[in-house]
Amino acid sequence: MERKTDAQTNGLGPVSDRLTIECGLAMGYVFDFHDAKAYERWCENRRNRLAAELESRLMLDMLKPASNETVLDIGCGVGSILQPLLDQDLSVTGIDPSPYMLDIVYGRFENQVDLYRGYAEELPFDDNSFNHACFFTSLEFVEDPKKALSEAFRVAKDKVFLGVLNRYALKGVQRRVVGVFTQTIYNRAQFYSIWELKRMVRALLGDVPIRWRTVCLFPRPEGPIVSSIERSALVQRCPFGTFAGMVVTLVPRFRTRPLALRYQAKPSPGALPT
Repeated sequence: MERKTDAQTNGLGPVSDRLTIECGLAMGYVFDFHDAKAYERWCENRRNRLAAELESRLMLDMLKPASNETVLDIGCGVGSILQPLLDQDLSVTGIDPSPYMLDIVYGRFENQVDLYRGYAEELPFDDNSFNHACFFTSLEFVEDPKKALSEAFRVAKDKVFLGVLNRYALKGVQRRVVGVFTQTIYNRAQFYSIWELKRMVRALLGDVPIRWRTVCLFPRPEGPIVSSIERSALVQRCPFGTFAGMVVTLVPRFRTRPLALRYQAKPSPGALPT
């Protein structure tokens, strides 16, 4: 990987024994030690890995990153999509507000990924620092989603992928109903629909190109037949899959400032003297 941004060349070592970037007051929900370990166990479950493979494949198919491009994973968690990104020969940076999540990521990837501690609403990177940025089931836990999206659009220069738990999927409804009767991590999550995401993006960027797909329409995406159906482009156009993916193609924006022009009016013939 030849290309390095300032963010990548200043990557950090193990979270537990290095200086971390602090970005103001805590924003959104920050996963504690028990949350981080529980999420790691969830990712290691074979049944959940099958769904995760569908979700990461959807992201790569929609994002279509080129080799050696740079990607920022905003809210990288335990690194569930970092390996698929690395397998595409990409230069990957992850940022998360939870030191426990980052310790798990470092234990898995060490120096393969540059890691930062910080919040989605205040990304510590310059404008256009990365080719692409992505939220992968992390936008649900930020305090200010519009500001988080605005920051992602600022630091990326090509595309931004939004991967969310679909508000109108059967599984999403089930999770919210369970949260009424018992305390779960999803009590702290804000679910989104495709239409809500599009409205937020349009409000921030205007009429930019947007594409969306969903996967995990079936309760268990197992078996060759179900897997084949899930990968169908026609089926992925159904707006009710458990996981919704959206790619926003960024249109270049240029900052301008007014310049004073020095101009001295010439006297017009026949003009009255002042």
